[in-house]
Amino acid sequence: MKIFIITLTSILTLFCSQIFAQSAEEKGLEIIEKSIALDNGFVDSTVVGKMILKDKSGNESVRSFKNFIFEELDETLGDKSIIVFTEPRDVKGTSLLTHANIEPKDDDQWLYLPALKRVKRISSSNRTGKFVSSEFSYEDLSTDEPEDYNFLWLEDINCPADPSLQCHVIEATPKNKKSGYSKRVIYIDVSELRYQTVKFHNRRGDLEKELNFKSYQKYLDKFWRADLLEMKNLQTGKSTNITWENYEFQTNLSINDFNPEKLAKMAR
Repeated sequence: MKIFIITLTSILTLFCSQIFAQSAEEKGLEIIEKSIALDNGFVDSTVVGKMILKDKSGNESVRSFKNFIFEELDETLGDKSIIVFTEPRDVKGTSLLTHANIEPKDDDQWLYLPALKRVKRISSSNRTGKFVSSEFSYEDLSTDEPEDYNFLWLEDINCPADPSLQCHVIEATPKNKKSGYSKRVIYIDVSELRYQTVKFHNRRGDLEKELNFKSYQKYLDKFWRADLLEMKNLQTGKSTNITWENYEFQTNLSINDFNPEKLAKMAR
């Protein structure tokens, strides 16, 4: 009887572990969803940014801009954002409007060019291009939506950008065949579920770019924002850093402010 009970217990333990075991795909998706959920409720935000472009010889050019973000409460829709350049003169007024969408629908993007005084729609096939000659593509400037990727948890290791932190390592494969990437490898810290590093693999599968998030600050006792984004092209040696300052939240932006027809007005 004792042997029978031990055997039955072992079988039940194995059976339950198989039922409740979480797959690597499920774990990857769960971590991403938790990370995104922690940022829910900011409503809207504005922030001043500075973009520092550097070539492989170390020569720099600097551009200043404002960023406006509107949180879409409808879970079937993505957030809206606008980037408006304020300096230097040759890019002043250039603006990018992004409406993030859920797969299978492509994101919508519009570019306002003050020299032409018109709004140009960015086609899906052009989203892999560089935004104002930086190392950020149009695709990089759209918000992440869990439905846009297949996720796979790989392991937990020390974070590459900050070895004092532990990171979940998650592989994200885009569902959109027009993506400029075959996959992204995302490092999210275990303690606060903040993005620490993203490694971008091009369509051939080669590691092309690496983005590091640094100097996180907490706003409204809840929302983490990195004061510095470092994007480096590992193949060309070029880099683009973005610094952020003067965050403001819940500034009464409305969905109407993110209409393509309003871009010219926002650029003034």
